[in-house]
Amino acid sequence: MSWLVLTAAGLVEVAWAQSIKPTQNFTRPLPTLLCLLLMVVAVLLLSLAMNSIPVGTAYAVFTGIGAVGAIAVGILLHDDPVTTGRIIALTLITGGTVLAHVTG
Repeated sequence: MSWLVLTAAGLVEVAWAQSIKPTQNFTRPLPTLLCLLLMVVAVLLLSLAMNSIPVGTAYAVFTGIGAVGAIAVGILLHDDPVTTGRIIALTLITGGTVLAHVTG
C-alpha cells in the first residue's frame, strides 16, 4: 500500500509542478492556492509512504516520478522539445527510479 501512496505522491508532484507557472510568480490568488494545496498533498502523501519505505528510497522514487512526469507533460501538452539528450535523461531517471523501487 505504501508504494501506491508513494506513486500517488509522485503524480500529485507532477500536477504541482505544472501548477507553478499559472501563478505568475504567485501573484494570482486562485492558481497560487491550487499550487500550495497540491504541494501540501504531495508532501503529505510522501510522508505517509515514508512510514514503511526508507526515506532515501521514497524520496528518490518521488522525485523520479516528478521529473519524468514534468518532462513528459511538457512534451505532450506544452510542445517542449524532444531531443536525444532529454530521451536519454528520461531513460536514466526512469531506470534509477525503478532500481530504487526494486532494491528499496
